[in-house]
Amino acid sequence: MIICRLPNFCFPESVILNSKEPKTMSIKRLAPEERLTGAVIHNGLVYLAGQIADDSSLDAEGQMADILRQVDALLAEAGTDKSRLISVQIFLADMNDMAGMNRAWDSWLDTNNKPARATVEAKLADPTWKVELTGIAALPQP
Repeated sequence: MIICRLPNFCFPESVILNSKEPKTMSIKRLAPEERLTGAVIHNGLVYLAGQIADDSSLDAEGQMADILRQVDALLAEAGTDKSRLISVQIFLADMNDMAGMNRAWDSWLDTNNKPARATVEAKLADPTWKVELTGIAALPQP
């Protein structure tokens, strides 16, 4: 018998039945809020929701430093840290804030373990937000 998980992604039944792949994978949610969860852990990865500063009166550098403090806390709660970040996406309300945002980033970054990163200008949900960050980190191997 052939088992298809996705179109054009089929295996003989014996491959699936003899696989050491877990049959179910748990999902753990951290820091739940009204409309989202601060981070989701699944299959050895930590997915960060869009993180924004607690104090939106700060400039872009201050907001970024605040966001990175929150990232450190979420990653620690998940059982990992910034050295295991795989990918980060940064959204700036104004690209003129790039230098300030980068100052905070550069002082926080683990330079031996830099993640892939993209930075784009975007209209953020609240006009007082200057920076929003999301990312994916790996959990340590057991």
